[in-house]
Amino acid sequence: MSRDELWRMSATDAVAALKGRDLRPTELIEAAIDRIGAVDGSINALPIRCFERALEQAGALEASGAGNDFRNLSGLPIAVKDYNDVGGVKTTYGSPIYADNVPQDSDTTVATLEARGAIPIAKSNVPEWAGGNTFNPVNGITRNPWNLERSAGGSSGGSAAALASGQVWLATGNDLGGSLRTPAGFNGVVGLRPGPGVVPRGKRHPAYDTLWVEGPMGRSVADVALMLDAEAARAPSDPISFDPPNQSYVDALGKAEPPKRIAFSADLGVVPVAEKISTVTSEAAQNLAGIGIDVTDDIPSFNGVLEAFQTLRAVLLGTMMDDLVATHREQIDEDIVGNIMRGFDVTPESLFAAERVRWDLSHRVAVFFETHDFLLCPSASIAAFPVETKYVTEIDGRPCETYIDWFSITFALTMTSCPVISIPCGFTAEGLPVGMQIMGRPRGEAALLQAAWHFEDIFAAVGEIPIDPR
Repeated sequence: MSRDELWRMSATDAVAALKGRDLRPTELIEAAIDRIGAVDGSINALPIRCFERALEQAGALEASGAGNDFRNLSGLPIAVKDYNDVGGVKTTYGSPIYADNVPQDSDTTVATLEARGAIPIAKSNVPEWAGGNTFNPVNGITRNPWNLERSAGGSSGGSAAALASGQVWLATGNDLGGSLRTPAGFNGVVGLRPGPGVVPRGKRHPAYDTLWVEGPMGRSVADVALMLDAEAARAPSDPISFDPPNQSYVDALGKAEPPKRIAFSADLGVVPVAEKISTVTSEAAQNLAGIGIDVTDDIPSFNGVLEAFQTLRAVLLGTMMDDLVATHREQIDEDIVGNIMRGFDVTPESLFAAERVRWDLSHRVAVFFETHDFLLCPSASIAAFPVETKYVTEIDGRPCETYIDWFSITFALTMTSCPVISIPCGFTAEGLPVGMQIMGRPRGEAALLQAAWHFEDIFAAVGEIPIDPR
């Protein structure tokens, strides 16, 4: 099989070939190296490479024999987001403070994957600390392979762009306000925000926080299910993590009928959404109605959720980064400093109010799931924007009040603590991918993946990738 054929393979087929001894990990690594060399110069999705380390891991696996159970990736090369530590490989967080930082050990998320046969081949680019557009002063700008003049989104923009352009088969991501789902939507790939505790996190995150989660990214729902099998685990470093199910997420995909009743909203009743996005996602929802699924607009109220998220996010960032601001303020972008410092302006009253909103929302969501199987809405309020735009200031002429307003449609769902997946559902008139978020019940990852697997065929937007940069 040629190297071109190898990088075009799905992760599911590649792992099956590895387990059947029809492929060696080294062959896939060499194919990935060729593809990265051919296309990443124009995209800059994978600026930090660890090819020699990957080849050493592959050689060791080939000598010892790779694991063959359903949780094992059996030597599949992956990209690791540059917010996650890979032992012996530079981790910058997109920050000049950490431009030369080389952690000794992989963090819990990566160590879990490595123990189950994943081989990190490169670090994917990120915004400096956080954000919806992937650029930073250390590794530069990541461009969208669908249109190199457009943003790849963020903060998992490097992972999404690498997947869309065929440089890797799977990639890690993480998500606070939409960092898995927005870039998945912009790049025409699949990103899953699992519920808190499904994928264990490293020690850098506050132990009992439920806003920031780690999750898988891939080119299809089946590939994402494959990676979730490998990622899901209980780990001592993450006290909210728990044992994964005994059944494979992959095996569960085809064992359920399509859902009977869903709700769709183009804007959740609280966020601005560009008309082109509303049109594409509304048409996709009607396609579901066309196969007999009851599609309603009876969504839970999200009133007050956006303000509550802003408050809780500010507290989280302040908790995580106040020491860094105290010692290295001059090396941190002022917008980020402002977000961190906002956490110190949060009053007890505003924190209480935010928690009450989250509490009330949980009850409304529980009532919603008494009559509906899933909630659908766009993965982003806009299509991929010009890459030079630091952040979006308006949507169809309506000004944004803050620099994260434009991805409020994702952080509204973060507040539910429900699992949410983004899958491609169509294209704008300019040929840019559009994603659809699907929210499932708490701890309902298997059912969510089943539904997304069914919807993926109906939307018929996944088969376009991988693509050559254009």
